[in-house]
Amino acid sequence: MNKSYVPNIDSRVKDILTVDGKQFRDLNGNGVLDPYENWELPIEERVKDLVSRMTVEEKAGLMTISSQYMPGSKKIPSNVETTETDESGLLNETGVVLKTHPFSKPGDDNYELPKPVLFNAGATKGILELNLRYFIVRDNPKASDLATWTNKIQEVAEGSRLGIPAVMVSNPRNHIGSLYHGLMEASGEFSLWPGELGLAATADSELVKGFAEIASREWRAAGIHKIYGYMADIATDPLWMRFNGTFGEDPELSSELITAVIKGFQGENLGANSVSLTTKHFPGGGARHKGHDPHYPWGSFNPYPTPGSLYKYHIPPFKAAIEAGTTSMMPYYSYPSNEHSVPQLKDGELFEEVGFAYNKAILVDILRKELGFKGYINSDTGIINMMPWGVEELSAEERYAKALEVGVNMFSDEADPSTLIKTVKEGFVSEEKLDQSVTYLLTEMMELGLFENPYTDPEQAQLIAKDPTSQEKANEAHRKSVVLMQNSEQLLPLTDDKVKNMKLYVEVFMKEGAEAETKRLIESFTNNDPSINVTDNIEEATHALVFAIPNVVADRPDTPLSVELGLETGVDVTRIKAIEEKLPTILVVQMTNPWLIGEIEPNAAAVLSTFGVKYDSLIDVLRGRFNPSGKLPFTIPANQEVLENSPGDIPGHAKGSSYVYRDKNGNEYGFGFGLSY
Repeated sequence: MNKSYVPNIDSRVKDILTVDGKQFRDLNGNGVLDPYENWELPIEERVKDLVSRMTVEEKAGLMTISSQYMPGSKKIPSNVETTETDESGLLNETGVVLKTHPFSKPGDDNYELPKPVLFNAGATKGILELNLRYFIVRDNPKASDLATWTNKIQEVAEGSRLGIPAVMVSNPRNHIGSLYHGLMEASGEFSLWPGELGLAATADSELVKGFAEIASREWRAAGIHKIYGYMADIATDPLWMRFNGTFGEDPELSSELITAVIKGFQGENLGANSVSLTTKHFPGGGARHKGHDPHYPWGSFNPYPTPGSLYKYHIPPFKAAIEAGTTSMMPYYSYPSNEHSVPQLKDGELFEEVGFAYNKAILVDILRKELGFKGYINSDTGIINMMPWGVEELSAEERYAKALEVGVNMFSDEADPSTLIKTVKEGFVSEEKLDQSVTYLLTEMMELGLFENPYTDPEQAQLIAKDPTSQEKANEAHRKSVVLMQNSEQLLPLTDDKVKNMKLYVEVFMKEGAEAETKRLIESFTNNDPSINVTDNIEEATHALVFAIPNVVADRPDTPLSVELGLETGVDVTRIKAIEEKLPTILVVQMTNPWLIGEIEPNAAAVLSTFGVKYDSLIDVLRGRFNPSGKLPFTIPANQEVLENSPGDIPGHAKGSSYVYRDKNGNEYGFGFGLSY
């Protein structure tokens, strides 16, 4: 410990001890300064002391992370009809029991019925009875309300036997995009940035580091300490529903950006101003079979049909994350399939076909030994009772034991630690195995400064969240994220001379809410630049702007996934083509995935790609106030045929020249492509 370091102490339930003129929290309430309470001691010594005081029940609770909802939350599953709160009205005290989907895969004879799982415990019961301390925040309140709520959680934790604080965790919440459970569930209450693909399109690691520094400050002010992110997965299959949570298809760029994000959120070392990162999903979730995701039985494996693809493409960004100091690593649900792969392991051995969280070759041999990872391993949601791919035949206790033996230290999104406790007490694993995990977790808590002060100021949290200088920097990122793909008629930029006699027809295409979104876009033109005459009457228009915002096709066992534009993705291709034939048209496509744009690109006068963009920033680019500089973070496939005939484990730029889409001018829409004015 730095001898000059004096933390800011805040205690709201237990007493504060003064020793030699210095303050310490009396977290166990015994009136004595115990080693784990003494911030002057090395963290290793403090943690060792605290572990020695903990029961098996307290250790198991610490290793279980569950969702925690605010009262009245819209995120509470629909099977919960009524909820109760504590006396303050700040805490949700109602548990949520989910019936998980079956373990059996389609066609199996040993079909199992769904099993009930305690997904979320009421706050007070979870903390004081189940000994939970890690909580995933799913709600999207304003920052001051979030800070008030997290402070109340911390008060309950402080009142426990040992006063161990809570760690509040979230998926990303600073980006524009569709809200999706486990990927991004919150947006709009902190500074608002492009999506991850948009950050990748800037190809600017310093900008991305600056984003992470700003977001980290916002999160800590509101009482959030850890992020489930960012994704270091290489997006090699365009059909994958989580494509837009990545930094694209290129291992080198992804490595640079995951490094920037980690350095920005955590700093050079984890400290009282840091947000701790859980990099996901080791060893890469992007290698998919026909795009299907392992949240579902029909997508439960990773294929590696290309020699060397695992080490060449998927592992490098995780290596970079380790070198940058990421606190923890999250394995994906998948198991590696030998049937769909060529040998990938260095010794030529076949994969053990069990999920990555159970896989010794992946977690011990590669992650720990080869890559030298020293942090902790945090499982993905529900590996024990929801997605235990490859170990379905094992009991829950045996699954816990197998995961612990290969190094998993925390189990995500299950609120009942009783089975883990049973795993120890019935001899499946030793208590020492829990001690190893708890040591990692308590070290993280202490490095984050939570044992000295887990509280925050709600008013200050709101000021930081809405700091206009932060949004100014985010707006720069939005402008830099826009990719100009085609401008063959030199329609862009829309200079003052061009707009003088222009009447611009504007329409947004999306599966739901297109009319309201069109209105929002028109209002942005009106508010941002009234010199542009926008009309809703196509008959009087001289030009058009069409904004296509396709929806990802739902992942189903009996329906092929697709990135074709059409009614299922919410894009009326026929109408867009009719508009393009009638008027010189600016086509903007929201590229959450590499959409097949061959039907709507050729007749457009100009084409731009966005990845979650603020409309006023897009208008800045259209008007020429900012010269477009964005570059595609992935390759757009030429057509459905090349997509179907290409492997899902290598990037588009490695799939050959016939794979990439060429526009009417012969430009290849491959990784790194982008024009300027």
